[in-house]
Amino acid sequence: MSEKFVDINNIAKRWNGQLGVEDISLSFPKGSFVALLGPSGCGKSTTLRLLSGLEQADQGIIKINGVDVTDKPPSERNLSMVFQSYALFPHLTVKENVIFGLKVRKTPIKERQEKLLRALEITGLVGFENRKPAELSGGQRQRVALARAIVANQPLCLMDEPLSNLDAKLRNSVRKDIKKLQVNLGITVVYVTHDQTEAMSMADIVVLMKDGRIQQTGSPEELYYKPNNIFVAEFIGSPPMAIIEGKALKGFEKYSSVGIRSENLTVAKKGKGRLICEVSECEFLGSETFIGLSHPSAKGLTISMPGVQNIDQGKKLEISFANEDLHFFDVNGDRTS
Repeated sequence: MSEKFVDINNIAKRWNGQLGVEDISLSFPKGSFVALLGPSGCGKSTTLRLLSGLEQADQGIIKINGVDVTDKPPSERNLSMVFQSYALFPHLTVKENVIFGLKVRKTPIKERQEKLLRALEITGLVGFENRKPAELSGGQRQRVALARAIVANQPLCLMDEPLSNLDAKLRNSVRKDIKKLQVNLGITVVYVTHDQTEAMSMADIVVLMKDGRIQQTGSPEELYYKPNNIFVAEFIGSPPMAIIEGKALKGFEKYSSVGIRSENLTVAKKGKGRLICEVSECEFLGSETFIGLSHPSAKGLTISMPGVQNIDQGKKLEISFANEDLHFFDVNGDRTS
C-alpha cells in the first residue's frame, strides 16, 4: 500500500474571487493522526470540507488510498465525519442514532447489532441505548457521534472541532478517548482544532495554517523546537515564544528577530543579565507562576518560577539565556537557523 494514504496536491478554493485556501499540499500515511490547527478563518475547516467532498476544489487533486476522489461525492470517499454540533437526530435514541447510517445502507440486522454493541462498548455507552440526546450530557452526546463513526468502519475519519462545545474537564477526558480509539481501531484521523493543546497532545502530524495557507507541517516537536517563522513560534507553546529585536542583544545585531522559549529563561544576578526587564504581571498556576516581563525591544517575555511568586509590578528583573537556545528570524519573519 502506498505510504501516501491521503495525498492532497495544490488544492485551492475561492468564493467570488476571495481566498478560502490556496496551494494546499499535504500527504500522510495510513494510521496517522493529523491535526489541522490555526486561528479562526485560517482555512482549516475549508480544507477538511474539501477532503470530505462537502466542498469542490477550484484546482488541484485529492487522492485517498491511491484513488483520485477530487470530483467524487462524500459517499464515494470511504470516510466518516464527526462534527462540532454532534449532528444527532433528537427524536431518535442512542441506538437508532448510531446505526442510522447502517440502516440507510441496508446492512443486515445481525451485522448492525454486532457493530452497535462493539461501538457502545468502546465509547462507554452501554446502558444508554434507549436514551435520547436530550437525556445525555455533552460528553455523552459526543461519544454517540464517535460511536456512529466507529460503526461506519471507514479507514478515514474527519473531525471538525468535535470538542469545542464541551467544558475544559470534559474536553480533556474525551480527547483521551478519541486518541485511544484512533490507536485501537488503527484508523486515520484528520482533526480540525483552534486549540494547540489538543493538536500537540493528540496528533502525530500538525498542520498549522494562517490566511488560507499552510505555515508548517511536522510533528508537534518540530513545530515547537524548530518553527518555520515567527507566526509558528508565537502560535505554538504556552506561553508562546518570546521575540526580541536582534539589535537589543549584543552579538546578534545582524538578525532581525531572535526567539527564546520561556523555559530557557533564567533570572540573573544584578549586573549579570542579558536583558533588564520590568515585571508586568504574575499568573499563579498552582505548581508554578508565570512572570510576564516587559522590554521596549521584546514581546511575549515570560519566565516560569516554581510555586507562588508575588513580585511587584514594575520591579526590575535581569534575565539571561544560553545562545544555543535562541532562534533566529529574518526581516520577513522566516527562520534563518
